[in-house]
Amino acid sequence: MTDQPTRTGAQGIDLIKHFEGLRLQRYLDAVGKPTIGYGHLILPHEHFDRPLSEAEAQALLRRDLRGAELQLCKLVRVPITQQQFDALMSFVFNLGAGRLRSSTLLRYLNAGSPAHAADQFLVWNKAGGKPLAGLTRRRQAERKLFLS
Repeated sequence: MTDQPTRTGAQGIDLIKHFEGLRLQRYLDAVGKPTIGYGHLILPHEHFDRPLSEAEAQALLRRDLRGAELQLCKLVRVPITQQQFDALMSFVFNLGAGRLRSSTLLRYLNAGSPAHAADQFLVWNKAGGKPLAGLTRRRQAERKLFLS
């Protein structure tokens, strides 16, 4: 596919930054995993013994995004817009490519039904089986960007 987006655009990065928030020191995320920066999950071999600078947090985000972008490009089999790519990147950054791979959202998208795919963002607003306000807002924002 020519002219297919392969990198997260400014709207996608802004959306991810908004919902992930910036924490320059290590913290435990909602499920107890060590995290830093804009939602970077700290890997066992990584050590963050001092606070990050904002520039370091942005560089870490770009590195994390690149891996997710490569995974997303393998999953999407139809032409999409930059806004659709960015919305999907926010989803993948938050939930992982595996969740997208097995989702009805991706099935609808690859079947050529982007409107039905957009509605599927709203299904992914639960943690522990219960809807969370923050996830609901994030999924609504992703859907809105996807449809723009």
